[in-house]
Amino acid sequence: MDARIKYSVLLVGVGIILAFLPFDAAQTFQLKSNELLTRSASDNMYFSVDQVARAVNSEDSTIQIIDVRSAAQFRECNIPSSINIPFDDLQNPLWEATLNQKKVKNIFYGNGDQTANYAWTIVTGLGYPNNYVMKGGLNEWFHTVMLSQYSGEKITPAENARFENRLNARKAFTQINSLPDSLKTKFFNAKRLNQSKLDGGCN
Repeated sequence: MDARIKYSVLLVGVGIILAFLPFDAAQTFQLKSNELLTRSASDNMYFSVDQVARAVNSEDSTIQIIDVRSAAQFRECNIPSSINIPFDDLQNPLWEATLNQKKVKNIFYGNGDQTANYAWTIVTGLGYPNNYVMKGGLNEWFHTVMLSQYSGEKITPAENARFENRLNARKAFTQINSLPDSLKTKFFNAKRLNQSKLDGGCN
């Protein structure tokens, strides 16, 4: 695609996102639209589902996986170790300490890309650093991780490592999402308590 056409498409896309944001972006954004556009045009804003799966398997403390779907959808199923910040609640001041991270990478996901991209636009526009989107969302997670299979007589070391990564992430996903609602609630409450301690909160 011609660079000017690509730039125009991205500009229109950012404009549409800003138009549908639930607040006056012009008054609250710290980044100018052209800077936001430049960042949104970079492939560096995305994590693949395989990268997220590796973070889940290694319990990577430098990555914070954020589910921007509704609380009901989150309770139904979610990526292990993720926290739920519904998109409609993203501007709640209570989330500022969680989102405004200098050392931790925020990786947003929804069912697809749209809502996560909106969330990325908001928090990046507000000046919060280290924001990313899991490319393809849960739809891609299910396709790549949950339905991953290997068929053939030979497998290369790289293919084997990729398959093992997906298999382990699949097991973790199945385990956490098969818990009864009562145990899920206890698990999420414990996770929130640990998060508040990391953020400097108190009991």
